[in-house]
Amino acid sequence: MTKAIPNTSLSRTLLASALASGALAAATPASAERIENGVAVFSALDKVTATIKKLEVPLNETVEFGALKVTPRVCYSRPPTEQPKTTTFVEVDEVGLDGGQKRLFTGWMFAESPALNAVEHPVFDVWLTGCAQPKSQVAQRPVVTPAGDAAGANVPAGEAGEAPPADLPRRRVRR
Repeated sequence: MTKAIPNTSLSRTLLASALASGALAAATPASAERIENGVAVFSALDKVTATIKKLEVPLNETVEFGALKVTPRVCYSRPPTEQPKTTTFVEVDEVGLDGGQKRLFTGWMFAESPALNAVEHPVFDVWLTGCAQPKSQVAQRPVVTPAGDAAGANVPAGEAGEAPPADLPRRRVRR
């Protein structure tokens, strides 16, 4: 019977790899800050006339589209450097022939998944396409290099404001 001898070189390599990946994971945040916006942008379809209209609705205000009244309560997005995630909490009412209102939809809509929570009505469809008029700017995070230093931390005082090199890869976002 042979006894297994642990490969210490392999164990050290695996441990170093695990520690390095853990350090990199700790250096990058898990999620981005959301940006609050003042206007929610919807697309609305009238199925009878086959017309699509863009609705730019300020928060807590109501816009009518046919027999529907659309009222967004909040609209959040992310900075352009992050993966897109645009959401709004909206209330949609239908005005009946007798003038009474009936709530058709209350909930979250997602611009990146319009079919997930869109208003589907026999005559009208309404879905979120984006947000506009950000209320505040999100501060840019410092870029972390593999050495763990923030970019520009060891740069002389006059060179800190320079633009990054043009040969860095650009990130493409599909919508």
